[in-house]
Amino acid sequence: MVEGVQIHSQQAKEAQQQILTEDALKFLAALHRTFESTRQNLLVARETIQQRLDAGQQLDFPAETAHIRADPSWICAPPGPGLEDRRVEITGPTDRKMVINALNSGTKTFMADFEDANSPTFANMLNGQVNLRDAIRRQIDFESGGKAYKLKENPAVLIVRPRGWHLDEPRVTVDNAPMSASLFDFALYFFHNAHELVKRGSGPYFYLPKMEHYLEARLWNDVFNFSQSYIGMPHGTIRATVLIETLPAAFQMEEILFELRTHSAGLNCGRWDYIFSFIKRRRADRSAVLPDRKDVTMEVGFMDAYVRLLIQTCHKRRVAAMGGMSAQIPIKNDPKANEIAMNKVRADKLREVTNGHDGTWIAHPLINDIAMEIFNKYMLGPNQYHVRREDVKVAAADLLNTKVPGQITVEGVRSNVATSLAYSAAWLGGNGCIPLNWLMEDAATAEITRIQLWQWVKYGMRTADSGEVITAAYVDRLVDEIAPTLKSAVITEENLDIVSRYLKAQVRREWPSEFLTSDLMGYLAVRDGCPAAWQRSVL
Repeated sequence: MVEGVQIHSQQAKEAQQQILTEDALKFLAALHRTFESTRQNLLVARETIQQRLDAGQQLDFPAETAHIRADPSWICAPPGPGLEDRRVEITGPTDRKMVINALNSGTKTFMADFEDANSPTFANMLNGQVNLRDAIRRQIDFESGGKAYKLKENPAVLIVRPRGWHLDEPRVTVDNAPMSASLFDFALYFFHNAHELVKRGSGPYFYLPKMEHYLEARLWNDVFNFSQSYIGMPHGTIRATVLIETLPAAFQMEEILFELRTHSAGLNCGRWDYIFSFIKRRRADRSAVLPDRKDVTMEVGFMDAYVRLLIQTCHKRRVAAMGGMSAQIPIKNDPKANEIAMNKVRADKLREVTNGHDGTWIAHPLINDIAMEIFNKYMLGPNQYHVRREDVKVAAADLLNTKVPGQITVEGVRSNVATSLAYSAAWLGGNGCIPLNWLMEDAATAEITRIQLWQWVKYGMRTADSGEVITAAYVDRLVDEIAPTLKSAVITEENLDIVSRYLKAQVRREWPSEFLTSDLMGYLAVRDGCPAAWQRSVL
């Protein structure tokens, strides 16, 4: 073993032997010892900013970086091999079957997700690393239930999303402190595969989630430079696309690109998490109460402003402006309902391509043909970097605009309770991506539903149709009524009981928790055999 490094779980022993090698652990330890104190300082800085916002300060474009925004001369690195054309990207977790199906889907790229579409059991994290390693080397074929799963020729280009800066990896400690989950996911993938990817004509490509400040992007860039030097790889080989999915980051898009400019592959509209962050960061602002989740569409003021600014910013700096997720999945056995759902996908993709996006996200292989057809018709070249959107003028007030048509309804409250419980219970059961009501839901959806329930209770909102005040007791009644109806193969009674108690506690708090994944991680760690001493999160 490597001095100072401890592994606190016996799960996935075979994967541990393949992935947590002595040299890989040395790399993990080097990253932790070099960058952990900076990560912790940046997380404290997030809390400081939240306190200022609670006191009434408004978010704005930073004055100290005005010179970066005003300087037209700098541009980002050119696309890495295989990233010139990203018109359709599919996302999903890293289990073996999903990896093969996504790489074979006909999309341009596949974002293999260690983050929001994944439940971070130790087995999921390590087996996912094995699966990606095998896919890169074209050694992933297998049989299950009499069916053969084989990788096609010319599969999609692989991009990996590690977990965010806020999350710990409690099952691996360095010098008696949990590792950063971001560095754990990034480092193992990079260490085992970076040279192999380059040899095969691709590269180590990443999606970076949940950032809130350009200094967090600088930390990633420092990690990239350190890591490339560590394995003897030229600087600038890595490419990273940043998800703009927090409200503070929307005010610092140019700065984030600037910090990562030697490694940047663009920005992405992380729409569901962005709505979650919009509510969370403005938790003390009664005027920021939003209606039913279904009413907060991409066309409402604050969402439209953020999209237009993102496209303008990316194309000004010559990188990809990626669109967001269409969560719809095909509805079998109901052609009429399926046609309505697929028309929603078409309208969403048409809006994106005509706005100037360079590509879009889908959650299901059968949606690829629809998305590809729209982008092929309206985007004739590999991207739309030439669409400069110089007509766009977005002010801070546009990004903070709380005028959203819609109402809070009884069905909206019920839907939020059901979605929050079902997803969170499945997540505790090791499943991070589940179909609910013909939508593919991940952690971002559970976060919006939780934070909306908290917000409606906090500000004593009434349902428009029944006139009832949404209180903690009202949410309790719905939880008790709905939870027993949700049991399934992936949702157990024990996990439903845990998340029911969690949701009831959340709506009673003065301020909501930052992330439910941080709160519930302790349960996964305990089940993985991890001692309580290494877990920061408790219910």
